Amino acid sequence: MTVAAAADLQFAMEDVLAAFRHVHPDAEIRVVYGSSGNFYSQIQNRAPFDLFLSADLEYPRRLVSEGLAIRDSLFSYANGRIVVWVPAASPLDVSRLGWAALEDPSVHHIAIANPAHAPYGRAAAAALKSAGIYDRVSNKLVLGENIAQTLQFVQSGAADIGVVALSLALAPAVRPQGKYWEIPADSYPAIEQGGAILTRARHSRTAQQLRDYMVGAAGRDILKRYGFYPPHS
Repeated sequence: MTVAAAADLQFAMEDVLAAFRHVHPDAEIRVVYGSSGNFYSQIQNRAPFDLFLSADLEYPRRLVSEGLAIRDSLFSYANGRIVVWVPAASPLDVSRLGWAALEDPSVHHIAIANPAHAPYGRAAAAALKSAGIYDRVSNKLVLGENIAQTLQFVQSGAADIGVVALSLALAPAVRPQGKYWEIPADSYPAIEQGGAILTRARHSRTAQQLRDYMVGAAGRDILKRYGFYPPHS
């Protein structure tokens, strides 16, 4: 089975799949990560995925309405959050400065995901506008293809600071590398994440099993460790 998964799931899904395979040891699952908007376009063009895990529930909803995803399979698995993130060595105290960190004179490049096709990029842009600083920092923005690449921009030094998914900031491989400030959730539209099984799925039974696992107690507990809130929270 092949899963098209939003980039913010990159680390959390490793733990989800490891636990899932204890219950379903024969399951063979390949996960491809990227931006939800790009996956939506690829699925419209008949990309051979079985299950779509989107950072925006609206994309699988559209696929259902277009007959490309199974109506009864549509589900919400989490609400995402965004943070301002800097490397651990950065002199910026983001937890104290909050939004002011983005306007510090030392900041020349700010990484966000591309709002055109990345839900986390749309949330970042909305939050910057809500804070009243978008126009002042827009000339510093560098756009990642997805939220994982956005984080990589800051990790590599291509950007001084970034707005990334809380799930990435909390990942065991990333957490020691940086520090973050969680952006108030009321400053951007809810990032309601969801998925659906595609009508062209060749492994719909395994897709159903993984779907059920993610919305069950065990899957939710794993997602919670990565900063994913329960749906509708």
